[in-house]
Amino acid sequence: MLKRTITALALLLVGMPTVILGGPYFFVLIALFVLGATWEYWHMFKAVGYDSNLYVTMGGVGLILVTRAFFPELAVPAMAAGVLIAMSIHLFAFERGRDQAALDFSITVGALVYLGWLGSYLLDTRNLTDGGWYFMIVLPSVWLADSGAYSIGAAYGKHKMSPRLSPKKSWEGYAAGVFSGAIGGAFFVYAYQTYGMLPPLMSIGQGALLGLILGLLTPLGDLGESMIKRQAHMKDSSNVFPGHGGFFDRIDSWIWAATIGYYFIQWFVL
Repeated sequence: MLKRTITALALLLVGMPTVILGGPYFFVLIALFVLGATWEYWHMFKAVGYDSNLYVTMGGVGLILVTRAFFPELAVPAMAAGVLIAMSIHLFAFERGRDQAALDFSITVGALVYLGWLGSYLLDTRNLTDGGWYFMIVLPSVWLADSGAYSIGAAYGKHKMSPRLSPKKSWEGYAAGVFSGAIGGAFFVYAYQTYGMLPPLMSIGQGALLGLILGLLTPLGDLGESMIKRQAHMKDSSNVFPGHGGFFDRIDSWIWAATIGYYFIQWFVL
């Protein structure tokens, strides 16, 4: 627990200034995490015999991130080009004798869509009007939900939530995470607007609802990554962050949080 706490504080000290500054500084940080997760994704499937093309996977995700951040009118063409290039590469692989090329293609496209396209919502959320503050409502609400689920689950969890995917997760921990997320969303809205002397970003009720939704749904991101790790027979995606695993282990719930948070703010707040 001490190792996890120290690592989390170090990440916060590095990440907070980039969230405040935004622009290219924030882009570099998010690109590092997403591309790091992409490399781990490729490596996990490679470990069990699949051969997603590394250059198309990394290059495609990187191109999607760049276009979504700086050239949004080119983002959809970039995504389309990545899928078409992936198909071309893998059909040549099949012709050369790679019988699993169709599955390899699916894994490559999975990275482009899940890590590249959905991962870019981390950038989109920050790029909203007052996006730095919205980002610091969405992500900390999820962190608080995760902490509540971990603490209560470890102490009181008795009913397993997903025995195959994540044996340590319990329904008691999940309920605590949902509650913590709702409280966190309301608290951060109140704190920023009261002590940060900001104009209204959203109501406290909207903050609580956002935190509740994030607490309910973002554990699916964690379980989704667990599915990939179980298939690869790995405990963590890597050991980059002591006590926390790898890049993919860090952003598994962030991807869901940013995507859901972005549309919640667009539809119900702005």
